[in-house]
Amino acid sequence: MPKRLLHLLLPAFTGALFVAIWYAIRYAMSEEMRFLLPTPGEILAALHDNRDALGRAALNTTEGALLGFVFAVVISAALALALSLSSLVRISLYPYLMILQMTPVIIFAPILVLWVGAGIKSVVVITFLICFFPLVVNTTQGLISTDRNLVELFRMYRARRLQEILHLRVPAALPYFFTGLRIAATLAPIGALVGDYTAGSSAGDGGGLGFQAIIYSSQAKYPALFATAAVTCVLGFVFVAVVVSLSWLALHQWHDSYERADT
Repeated sequence: MPKRLLHLLLPAFTGALFVAIWYAIRYAMSEEMRFLLPTPGEILAALHDNRDALGRAALNTTEGALLGFVFAVVISAALALALSLSSLVRISLYPYLMILQMTPVIIFAPILVLWVGAGIKSVVVITFLICFFPLVVNTTQGLISTDRNLVELFRMYRARRLQEILHLRVPAALPYFFTGLRIAATLAPIGALVGDYTAGSSAGDGGGLGFQAIIYSSQAKYPALFATAAVTCVLGFVFVAVVVSLSWLALHQWHDSYERADT
């Protein structure tokens, strides 16, 4: 069997098996408890019935996730460059970055509502906080992990510091950067969902998927709640797919991992 066909059949078989197990668990439950686990068919029906509300919520969540993600990329790249240029800067700032990462974001939500108000601004800030740390850590690690032999070669030829950064350290850090970018792309929709859930607002149809989840949960609309989760998963897949495509465009012609994959 051709390898490409096998790569298509195996996920399809796994998905079919998962759905079969889902239905088996559902029908093994007592009649009174089956409402807690809607079937895929019921979820698809709820997705169709609530498509307008979920569509608006998905657009609002996408806006918050994308803005927070972009701000995290830009600010983390600038900070990573500063951290890589000076060990004193790294020693001074890194402990506080760790403290920021270990502080549960949900604690910031009430504070952010007071500072910037409920709604999209708070969602963007929460998404930024969730995405920022993996980006800055991976990018910094890439910038300081450049091959020492190549660094010495650049210095032997009296390359300026800016040339060393642009032509050596930045290209060498790209695989690390895209690793952090992929992690952040996975976390961005989750961050926006958490932001919607904890600091969102429905004013002016501004509620996102997290706010919509609160509504469906309070109304005991469990198929619609699962449909909301499905839309969030699709949003996450879109974010990751875009990052994977950018990574392939930037690295496939020279990075070892893509070269091995092509041979």
